[in-house]
Amino acid sequence: MVTAAANTKETTLVEKRDGRTVTFDASKIYRAVYLAMNDQGIDDPAFVSDTTEDAIASLPDGTLDIPTIQRAVEDALMSSRYPQVARAYIEYRHDRDKARETAMDVSASLDKLMRRDKTVVNENANKDSTVFNTQRDLTAGSVARAYALKNLLPPAVANAHIKGEIHFHDLDYNPFQPMTNCCLIDIKGMLAEGFQIGNARVESPRSINTATAQIAQIIANVASSQYGGCSVDRADEVLAPYAQINYEKHVRDAEQWVAPEKQHDYAMAKTRKDIYDAMQSLEYEINTLYSSNGQTPFVTLGFGLGTSEFEREIQKAILQVRIKGIGKDHYTAIFPKLVFGLRRGVNLDPSDPNYDIKQLALECSTKRMYPDVLSYDKLTEIEGDYKAPMGCRSFLPKWVDPETGEAVNAGRNNLGVVTLNVPRIAMEAHGDQDRFWQLFDERMQVVKEALVFRAKRCEDATPDNAPILYKHGAFGIRAGEGEQSVTQFFHNQRSTLSIGYIGLYETATCFYGPNWESNPQAKDFTLRVVRKLSAYADQWKREYPYWFSVYSTPSESLTDRFCRLDRQKFGSVPDITQKDYYTNSFHYDVRKKITPFEKIDFESPYEPYTKGGFIHYCEYPKLTHNAKALEAVWDYAYDKVAYLGTNTPIDKCFVCGFEGEFLPTEEGFKCPDCGNADPNSCDVVKRTCGYLGNPQKRPMVHGRHTEIASRVKHMDGPTR
Repeated sequence: MVTAAANTKETTLVEKRDGRTVTFDASKIYRAVYLAMNDQGIDDPAFVSDTTEDAIASLPDGTLDIPTIQRAVEDALMSSRYPQVARAYIEYRHDRDKARETAMDVSASLDKLMRRDKTVVNENANKDSTVFNTQRDLTAGSVARAYALKNLLPPAVANAHIKGEIHFHDLDYNPFQPMTNCCLIDIKGMLAEGFQIGNARVESPRSINTATAQIAQIIANVASSQYGGCSVDRADEVLAPYAQINYEKHVRDAEQWVAPEKQHDYAMAKTRKDIYDAMQSLEYEINTLYSSNGQTPFVTLGFGLGTSEFEREIQKAILQVRIKGIGKDHYTAIFPKLVFGLRRGVNLDPSDPNYDIKQLALECSTKRMYPDVLSYDKLTEIEGDYKAPMGCRSFLPKWVDPETGEAVNAGRNNLGVVTLNVPRIAMEAHGDQDRFWQLFDERMQVVKEALVFRAKRCEDATPDNAPILYKHGAFGIRAGEGEQSVTQFFHNQRSTLSIGYIGLYETATCFYGPNWESNPQAKDFTLRVVRKLSAYADQWKREYPYWFSVYSTPSESLTDRFCRLDRQKFGSVPDITQKDYYTNSFHYDVRKKITPFEKIDFESPYEPYTKGGFIHYCEYPKLTHNAKALEAVWDYAYDKVAYLGTNTPIDKCFVCGFEGEFLPTEEGFKCPDCGNADPNSCDVVKRTCGYLGNPQKRPMVHGRHTEIASRVKHMDGPTR
């Protein structure tokens, strides 16, 4: 491609606009000339090489800067036989510079919002951009994003984000505000010790009904004080003591009015009704809540391992309420996300005491897509102990409080995510794996700088900024009176920072072709990528007081954003940018037909290196009459993967009664039987991310319904 002239610059340094110093890369000049030629419809490979050589040969000795290199390329093109190519190159550079300036301009950012640019208003599938409180949040986010890029982020981080080399997640919130991402709420501690919301001091509840009402209020306030998802872990075990209070009250009543031999049955029947009503109220309250950022709180409910009588009843009530649905038409509830724990000896096998509840969970999953399932033994093997994810998929490692010597999960949190665009590195390497790893290492230094900046920014908060988190128990510890520092909530690896990645499929395709999945060399290459990410996480943990971990990024809009930017840079590359999306994390190429068992086998080796977050999805046809098929997959997956989600068609038409999968149209979806497309007379539910979404009521990811319907398999959501 480039020979003599390039060899003389092998050790030359280049000072980037953002202040970084990197080694001169001749292939970037070659690529720029090639793209300019391609833009003019000219195919002349020899000219590309000759012009690149001429440009390099004209460069001065010593350290270079970007303007000097660009002038050399422009001069070489202007003096060539294709001056129109020079014009295309200059216009391209001008457009890139303008795009960089626009990304940092508050007025331009607000203008995109006012024009209802779909990349802004539809970035989040669970935000309804037509309502005032969401519009207010989007307005604030547009300002915060532009201001952060121009004035707050380190220059190298801002530049890499704008170019699409990395993605600094949730720029509409952090770093403009020192907000945290997601957490496992310490519900047990808050209910037991009481808490405060606004001016109201809330005491420990004296019934399960009051307990769930308090949980709804806690969730609303936590969701308004951070920007990510929140989880109630082991809900059945946490709520059982409050069901016990209900039972004891009913026993006292029974002692007055019921024969002794029937008192327990009476009290249990009344308590069972209380439990069902409490769980139904919690589901309704969560789905009618709006947080201050204009969306229903991204909530996950973990349950399934309790074996006491009350714990079993709570588990059953959670599932029965979800199966019934919401309202007179029995819509599928979008929140909370349900995560059911499977454990050998508890509910996995027919001889286990809670096997009957597993059957109920299977029925619920076939009808409502939730619950997803966690494998107790596999999750404990990977993370060190068992817990629900924080939000949709972000996991905490086992952490032992240095003061008490006890393992703690409740109250811990994540400080944010930065995702690496791995396919771009592969395309920039042009088939040279040594070059790939060199670029990979360079980009990881920017990822490190971005993550450390996120953590330091979160430490700028004070307990008064988010009292529910820092003063009233949601984060486990309660700051003392007058205390101003929040570092105790984050240090000693108590909090996590997430190294995200995307597009292992596309990355391997660059080197091994589009059907590499059965190639052991290609598979090992992709595993080497996640191992390398994991090694960086381990290294950074030794340097800083936070727990760094690798995160299989939820990437609803990022699947589009990275691919869109890379298509602008590299053109339409078959099986990579030509698809208009990148495959999320380690997922199997969704265009290929394989069984759930094959998919689990293929993806399972990646999981141990991505401890910061992961989920595996399997696609099924309608399963309502074949729950045993789903159980076979759950059982097969138990010792192979820790976290498994179900994708199955559960759309319903309220006009003709059809249940299954609606057909995509340009405007939305329609019933395949009667053609009904009225969002008020049907229920269309798709898993567009770690959570469910209703695309018939809200446009998803730039509103391209036909594209989305075929891509639901690989798409994931924001870092919620």
